[in-house]
Amino acid sequence: MSDFHQNGIITDFHNLTRRPVAALEAELCEFGRRRPMSLILPSLYSELEGPALAHIVEALAEVPYLAEVVIGLDRADRAQFLHARQFFARLPQRHRILWNDGPRLRALDAELEGHGLSPQEPGKGRNVWFCAGFVQASARGAVVGLHDCDILTYDRGLLARLFYPVAHPHFNYEFCKGYYPRIADGKLNGRVSRLMVTPLLRALKQMHGPLPYLQYLDSYRYPLSGEFAMRAEVLDGIRIPADWGLEIGVLSEVHRNHSTKRLCQVDLADCYDHKHQPVSEEDASAGLNRMSLDIAKALYRKLATQGVTFSGEGFRTLKATYYRLALDLIEAYHHDAVMNGLALDRHAEERAVELFAANLLEAGNAFLDNPGERPFIPSWNRVRSAIPDLLSRLHDAVEADNDPRATPGA
Repeated sequence: MSDFHQNGIITDFHNLTRRPVAALEAELCEFGRRRPMSLILPSLYSELEGPALAHIVEALAEVPYLAEVVIGLDRADRAQFLHARQFFARLPQRHRILWNDGPRLRALDAELEGHGLSPQEPGKGRNVWFCAGFVQASARGAVVGLHDCDILTYDRGLLARLFYPVAHPHFNYEFCKGYYPRIADGKLNGRVSRLMVTPLLRALKQMHGPLPYLQYLDSYRYPLSGEFAMRAEVLDGIRIPADWGLEIGVLSEVHRNHSTKRLCQVDLADCYDHKHQPVSEEDASAGLNRMSLDIAKALYRKLATQGVTFSGEGFRTLKATYYRLALDLIEAYHHDAVMNGLALDRHAEERAVELFAANLLEAGNAFLDNPGERPFIPSWNRVRSAIPDLLSRLHDAVEADNDPRATPGA
C-alpha cells in the first residue's frame, strides 16, 4: 500500500514507486476491462530523431493494458509523416498519428477557424487539444493519460503509477497529476517551477489573501509537470491555453469543473530527466523566457475570472514581492543542494529570477493592454454544438491518414 497524506486540498499519493511495476501492471490489466486506457503523446517530428522517444516507444511496446495510443505529430511534412508511421509501427497496441500539418487536418482547422473555434497559435496546447478530440471521437478510452516525449529516464512504472488512481474501479478520482524530483547530473533542475511558480503563488497570496484557487495550485508538488491522467469525460468541458500555459490551464480547469476530493497527485519516479529548455534571455519568444511569460498570463487571466482586480501599480508591487520571496528561496535551495551534495549555480539562479521578475511585469502589461484577448481554445463541448459532425470527420481524417493502403493527405 502506498504512503499518502491529505493536505486539505488534494490527495497526495507518495512512495507509490515502492510497488513492483509488474504488480501495478497486473492490476491495471484487470482495471482496463472496466476502464480502458488511452495514452496521448504530443510530439514534434524532431523528437523522433532524439534519444528519448525511441526509448519511450520501446518501453510502451511492453505495456499490456493500453487500449490505444494517440500521437499528435507537429512540424512534419509528408515524407516525415511516412517515417513517423514506420517509427511507431513497433507499437503492438492500436495507435493512430494525428498529422497536424497534413492537408486533411488543416482543412478541418480552417473550418474551425471559420466558426471562430480554431486554436489561435501552434504549440503543445493545440496539439493536445486535437488529440483530445480524436480520443473522444474514437471512444476507446474511459481513462486518458498524457506525457511528454522527451523523457530521458522513462520506464513503464511511470505510466502505471500515473494511470493507477484514475483507472482503479473502486476509486472516484477524476484527475491525477504526476510529480517527481527534479534532480539530474548532480544538480537541481526545474527552474521555472522552483524559481518562478512557487514564489509567484506565494507573492499573490501575500497580496490578495489565501484564495482557494491559489491554495489549490500551491498544493501541487510540481504544477508544471507534463504528466497527467483523467477520466475521458473531463476532456469534454475543459478550455486550455494553446501556449506554455497548458499545464497551469489544465489544473485551473479541473479545479473549476470538479471537486478537489476527486483530484490527486502521485509520485511517479525516483529519477526524472528530460530535454532542458534554454533560458533564452535575449529572445522573449523562446525557452524559459517565453514559458514564464505564458505562465504568468495564464495565472492573471484565471485570477481575473475570480474577481481579482489588477492594475499597473499592482503588477509593480507583485514584481517586488515576488523578487524578495524568490531570493529567499534561492538561499534555501542552496542549503538543500549543499546538504545533498548537489551543485547549484547561485549566479545563474539569480539571473533567472531577474528575468522572471521582469516578465511578471511584461505579462501584466500585456494583460492590461489586451483585455479582449481570447487565450483559451474552446472546449470540445462547444465545438460539437457549433459543428455537430466535426469529431466524426476528424476521426475519419485520421483513419485515412493512417491507412497503409491509402496515400496520406490525398
